[in-house]
Parts: sequence; structure tokens; C-alpha cells
Amino acid sequence: MKAMTYHEPGRRTWEEVPDPQLTSPTDAIVRVDAVTICGTDLHILKGDVPAVEPGRVLGHEAVGTVVAAGSAVTGVEQGDRVLVSCITACGRCRYCRTGMYGQCLGGGGWILGHRIDGTQAEYVRVPYADTSTHLLPEAVTDEAALMLADILPTSYEVGVLNGRVRPGDTVVVVGAGPIGLAAITTARLFTPGHIIAVDPTATRLEAAKRLGADLLVGSGDDPEAAVAELTGGLGADVAIEAVGIPETFELCTRLVRPGAHLANVGVHGAPVTLHLEDLWIRNLTITTGLVDTYSTPALLDMVAAGRLDPTVFVTHRYALHDMEAAYQTFSDPAGSGALKVVLSRDA
Repeated sequence: MKAMTYHEPGRRTWEEVPDPQLTSPTDAIVRVDAVTICGTDLHILKGDVPAVEPGRVLGHEAVGTVVAAGSAVTGVEQGDRVLVSCITACGRCRYCRTGMYGQCLGGGGWILGHRIDGTQAEYVRVPYADTSTHLLPEAVTDEAALMLADILPTSYEVGVLNGRVRPGDTVVVVGAGPIGLAAITTARLFTPGHIIAVDPTATRLEAAKRLGADLLVGSGDDPEAAVAELTGGLGADVAIEAVGIPETFELCTRLVRPGAHLANVGVHGAPVTLHLEDLWIRNLTITTGLVDTYSTPALLDMVAAGRLDPTVFVTHRYALHDMEAAYQTFSDPAGSGALKVVLSRDA
């Protein structure tokens, strides 16, 4: 089959690789019908995730059709249309039993496109298929479901829920890429008083406005002054860091009021200075996290009921074999205006 493989920082190839095979009774083989690219894939290609070995098939988000299932798989069968979650869960370990699937001790967690071959391919092997896939109702399109593989549960769980967004809060989201925009979308479920989007790219700020941001802070603006003016000098109740660089994390610490929550969602590849000499007295709660995807069933119900439309994040569509072109588009959001790209088998 063809797949997008990582070779070393800065080098990827769409090339022939061996077809995946069932290696455990709990595995399923899924034909990839729709797949996308994540900012984490770009971090891998920058060398920020050294656990990814040369030759690894990238990708951890997909919608597809089950073509084979191991003898111990009971929840899905050949022909089922499924969402392949970015998180794999054994369902039995100490962490899985408390819903912390991202920390799975039984061979799961974030492994697709990381420690085992991923989804940017024609077929993918999904370990623990019963607990790592979701059957899709007919009413939910491939594109809509694909946004539930990672960006929506990640922004919702690690950003909005960890950030304890409450009605009336002032929420500042630093970074209006796909994760930041998904955080704006899911924060609105809690009716905050104001949502502020901070990003240097005009097209992303326009998307943030469409999705519900009340105040846009762009290139040349002063985020601290803008937040202070809106909040009477107090600062935001919640800051969501959705970039993953030291400057944006440190900015978030300056944008919040005493007693606030700072939820870090961004994938960091470099150390960040934590100014405890300034922060210790301010009663801040700082959270980090890898998505657990415990919220995926609820988000899927919202999509099926028409309460949530994840397709608003999709800006570019390609055929599956146009993977290199899709990467070029996604890697240049300022030039292309890309949010999420979708590659489909039948495009």
C-alpha cells in the first residue's frame, strides 16, 4: 500500500510500504476512507517528538471501513464504518479504568503515527479495536466524524474542561489554528461572557470571529492591553494556550487574573520558563494534558443531533494520493489559509 512515512526531521515520503496485518486477536484492519493532518505531525517532522522512528507511517486520525477483525473483537466487524480515535485504549489498565486513556499502560495511549504505524495510509492496523474505534451513525459524514478523532476532543478536554470554563467567564485563546478554533467552538457550550482570540494571522482571526470570538487580537496589537481593557484591568478567567512555543505560554501567564486557570494544549518542543517568582502569589491553576478522548461519544451525539458542525474547520480537500500537496498546504497556513485538510479515498 501507499503511506506517508517519516524518515528524519524535515523529510517525509509518500511511498510503498507493507500492508498492515493482524498481530493480535484484539486488532482490526481499517481501510482508510478519510484522513487528515495534525499540527502534531508537523512537530514530528521538525524533530520535536524524538520517539518517532525513521520509517514510521504518520497520522493518528481517520475514518474508515473495517476490512478484518481479530478473533477477540466483538464490537465491530467487517464492513462497519468507524472513527479511528487518536488515542488507543486497552480498557483494562489502571488509567483506562478511570477514563485516562491517553496514559494507557497496556500498550495504548497515543501510539498511532508515534510508536506504531499510523493512519496516513491506505490501510491501518488498530490495536484494541473494541475500545479504540467508534461506530458511526449514517447521519454523520466522514468529514464531520474525522474532526472528532483529535481536534475537538483535545480542545474540549485539555482546553475547555481543564480550564474550567464557566458561564460569564472571559476566555482568551492564544493561537487560532485548528485546536484554538475548536477550543472557541467548544467553550461556547458553556456560555462564557467573552472569548478573545490571539493570533498573528488575519485569515485565522477571521475564522475565529465566524466561530464565536468576540475580540480579535492580531499582529501589531498588544494582547495584554486588549485583555486588560475588556476586563477592567483584572485579566482573563481562563487562558487556553494552543500554539506550543515558550512565548505563547508565557504570554498566557500574563493575560490571566489571580485565581484563573491556564490550560496548556500546545505541543511544546522546547523548555519554557515558569516565572514562579511572579506567579506563586496569584493562585493560578496551570494544567497540561494529552487528550484522553473520553468525550468523543458525547461529541459524536452532538454532531448526530445537529448541535455541532465540525465541518466548519475543513478548508481544503484532496484525494488520498495527493498527500504531499496536502502537507504543503497545511504547512503554510498564512499563505494557504488552511485550517484542516481532508484527504478522501473517493475524492
